[in-house]
Amino acid sequence: MKPLIHISDPHFGTEQPPVVEALVHLVQDEAPELVVLSGDITQRARRSQFRSAKTFTDRLGVSAVLVIPGNHDIPLFNFLARFFDPYGNYRREFGNDLEPIFESARLLAIALNTTRRYRHTDGEVSKAQIERVASRLEMASANQLRIVITHQPVCVIQVKDETNLLHGYEAAVHRWAAAGADLILGGHIHLPYVCPLHERYVGLRRRVWAVQAGTAVSRRVRHGGSNSINMIRYEVSQRQRYCTVERWDYSAPTQRFVRAAIDALPFDASVDTG
Repeated sequence: MKPLIHISDPHFGTEQPPVVEALVHLVQDEAPELVVLSGDITQRARRSQFRSAKTFTDRLGVSAVLVIPGNHDIPLFNFLARFFDPYGNYRREFGNDLEPIFESARLLAIALNTTRRYRHTDGEVSKAQIERVASRLEMASANQLRIVITHQPVCVIQVKDETNLLHGYEAAVHRWAAAGADLILGGHIHLPYVCPLHERYVGLRRRVWAVQAGTAVSRRVRHGGSNSINMIRYEVSQRQRYCTVERWDYSAPTQRFVRAAIDALPFDASVDTG
């Protein structure tokens, strides 16, 4: 089965050309069903940086690329643009839909714009967004992998990252879990990990996992970390659903991305969620 590739925080304007080339080759070799880019596409939301990012996604040769903005994709110093046309440069390259949805027989991926022009780095999910996502999740088929994508995380593993949590995350996690979500993908903090939300939140009705991606190609790697992306593989067999999340890190000596870790995620049986 074709995988889903999860890319985040490339921060074009700070990209490293050898890493970009290695990632292009990896995606072309894997031929995924879907590529998700979960925000911070650019470093400073400049037109040239969005153009470079669009050139990159076009080179991947993938029929479906789902992209959302991050906080870096709103102008920081151009105050007029920030408050009157914050997504102007984004829309020019990636279109007007800030909350795209991808659906196939195997996947349902629902993306949210969690940026706000009145917030600098923090993200926010509104009650209306929570309900809109939940309503769509409740329409999913039993065998689909049901994914929600935000930029800021709904789960952190280090105390210093708690200030980066998505505003409204607790209500969102509970509602989306009840509606049938399997994975919540995010980025923002440049730290890759998998978090079992059902072990963090009391009362969740089903197993739900937060999957965070590192920075894909930027030189702004977290201290001690590497450029990395996630590769998600999913299949259904005899009413059982199987999912693995592979972390692929960039190796400077070989100038390639190599598989560095794998998490097998147990799900509940394939049953109707409505």
